[in-house]
Amino acid sequence: MPSSLAVRIHRNGGPEELRLETVDVPRPGPGEALVRHTAIGINFTDVHHRSGRYPGPGFPLTLGMEGAGVVEEIGESVTDVQIGDRVAYGGATPGLAPGSYCQRRTIPAARLIGLPDSIDDETAAAVTLKGLTAQYLLRGAHPVQPGEAVLIHAAAGGVGLLMCQWARFLGATVIGTVSTREKADLALANGCHHAIVSTVEDVSPACVR
Repeated sequence: MPSSLAVRIHRNGGPEELRLETVDVPRPGPGEALVRHTAIGINFTDVHHRSGRYPGPGFPLTLGMEGAGVVEEIGESVTDVQIGDRVAYGGATPGLAPGSYCQRRTIPAARLIGLPDSIDDETAAAVTLKGLTAQYLLRGAHPVQPGEAVLIHAAAGGVGLLMCQWARFLGATVIGTVSTREKADLALANGCHHAIVSTVEDVSPACVR
């Protein structure tokens, strides 16, 4: 059984709860792949998992929601990826708990996304989770159409900046809320037409369309 260094917590709390430990990595079973990480993403949601605001699957818990790497081994019936493929993944879905803060992990192969040569590992690890979030908001929850107005909270954040650019590309009028003037300038430079320096609590739900 291969081993891996992993950043884990054994209880919820502050950053002092983080532990660098050696863990065993199970070999891939049917439908699974063993991925050696070359880069991982760090997201604010990781802080929520560490603090306990978002309950995890149990302790000890390896943090991390997205990563990129190389497939080292595959289990039976895996056809979507092959050994040596560059892949990325992001998000916590049924069958995929947090766990990217490690050198290697076994993961459902269906959750892996093949990477083209034009996208480097660091970029893939940094944007996959945020990009998938932006995609389901702009194309799934409501397919944005040209001429519509969209309101994006935290428009200068990781997801927000992607959504501003994407929504503008789709032809929408993009309105973003941010907390500082500096963040407003950043949002405006990345597709936002109008930026409101405010907080989420200051924006009445009746104004959200």
